[in-house]
Amino acid sequence: MADEKQGSPLTHFDAAGQARMVDVGDKPVTRRVATAEGRITMALETAATIRAGTGRKGDVLGVARIAAIQAAKRTDTLIPLCHQIPISGLEVAWEFVDATCLRCSVTVRTVYATGVEMEALTAVGIGLLTIYDMCKAMDRGMVIDGIRLLHKEGGRSGTWDRA
Repeated sequence: MADEKQGSPLTHFDAAGQARMVDVGDKPVTRRVATAEGRITMALETAATIRAGTGRKGDVLGVARIAAIQAAKRTDTLIPLCHQIPISGLEVAWEFVDATCLRCSVTVRTVYATGVEMEALTAVGIGLLTIYDMCKAMDRGMVIDGIRLLHKEGGRSGTWDRA
């Protein structure tokens, strides 16, 4: 495989095909933003419990928000070859898109030499998994899906938006 300097899009591999952490030391420090989303679908009773804040384990959305924030901050310890990134801002939003489907969106910001897409995606995944964990006693049939990047900006590749 070709390495980054030879134009391969797979920058986490060297010329011999070995995994490597990309050297971002020569990249310019710029403002970078990423937004990701995902959904969890559940039984009507589970959704009502979350909305009312009456779950046996407490404020489900509040705990899941903290879990998402913690996950973004620890992405480098969860995803091999990710850089430790100074996060300058992060928002987690919860929205019921219908009676049984809850959407999580996370926006992460940094001023650094590499982007925060993995931090946003990781935060969404862990936030949704936390909801599953807190509600599984009443609904083991919950489904997590649709975790995806919606927007990124900054760096050499500029702005990207999901069509």
